[in-house]
Amino acid sequence: MSIRPFTLAITPEQLDDLDRRLRASRFPDTLAADSWDDGTSANFLARLLDYWRNQFDWRIHEQRINRLPQFLAEIDGEQIHFLHQRGIGPNAMPLIITHGWPGSFLEMERLLALLTDPAKYGGDASDAFDVVVPSLPGYGCSPAPTKAGISSRQIAGLWASLMGELGYDRFGAQGGDIGAGVSMWLARNFSPNLIGAHLNYIPGSFRPPLGGAQAPLNEKEQDFLNRSGQFAAAEGAYAALHATKPQTLAFALADSPAGLAAWIVEKFHSWVDHPDDLEQVVPFDSLLSDIALYWFSGSIQATLRLYKENRLEPLVFQDNERVDTPLGVALFPKELPMPPRSWVERVFDVQRWEPMPRGGHFAALEQPEILAEEIRAFFRPLRR
Repeated sequence: MSIRPFTLAITPEQLDDLDRRLRASRFPDTLAADSWDDGTSANFLARLLDYWRNQFDWRIHEQRINRLPQFLAEIDGEQIHFLHQRGIGPNAMPLIITHGWPGSFLEMERLLALLTDPAKYGGDASDAFDVVVPSLPGYGCSPAPTKAGISSRQIAGLWASLMGELGYDRFGAQGGDIGAGVSMWLARNFSPNLIGAHLNYIPGSFRPPLGGAQAPLNEKEQDFLNRSGQFAAAEGAYAALHATKPQTLAFALADSPAGLAAWIVEKFHSWVDHPDDLEQVVPFDSLLSDIALYWFSGSIQATLRLYKENRLEPLVFQDNERVDTPLGVALFPKELPMPPRSWVERVFDVQRWEPMPRGGHFAALEQPEILAEEIRAFFRPLRR
């Protein structure tokens, strides 16, 4: 495996092309320009695109991103971009954190400092972590996979190899969204290497064994299945499309930055815990840094296709299968439908199950201080 430093460098030609496309944006008709009922608000998107064209300075954000400790590794033929920052403390614990869609490694920017140097932010130096934040294949600065079949299961294997190459025989894992699935696969397939896994989401692809000798569904578990079905019917069209025909959508999103922004920002508006004003929690600069990474990567199809790969290889468990890796779960109030503890305990050794006071699906971006303290609390008794 080769590891080398990485610097993000978008060319002037890429910036000029983006500017031309933004200025040529064509909006659809709408019945209510302020409404989000049918998808992204036309007025919100118009404001966002105007800011992108006239106020958002990519070079300033590129410089900020390049102050992060970035690297590129070749693992089993795949190029993986990652952040790696060592902790400041007496016995820093290795921790790999995985993002999801439509996020990126930038979600972890503030979390990185809180976990690597807790004493600087009012915490205890003994809670420090060595933090690794990879970009999922095809996301941000990781090129698209070179072959089909790269699901969250295979990504977990790439992460285990990466951590081993960095000198970490045992480590913790953390994640939300797709990153939660990757972390659960790590706990399942690499249990001897895992100190523990902490999640702020339970992916819909996770299915514990049911029927046969298993305990029947309890009331809370049935309620979760009902809520999940209602969510899929009302809000799940994006996931169904990603998981079945991702390439068709990719043609549009690869051609139109306005369309890409609309596709992504709808999820931020729906999934972030905000007082009917997304900008109060996620400013335009943060939104556009993330959206721009997707645009400049040129691999939007790969980001969508990961849903299809995970549909083809879901996180399904067999009768009597147990995972010994300690598991912790943070419950953010604006999260997508989450199962009860008993659903997860059918397979995992759940040692912490904590409701959070505020926050949504993008916990590291929305509430990094709350998430950092919760991660510290879960791993504290697991430290050697």
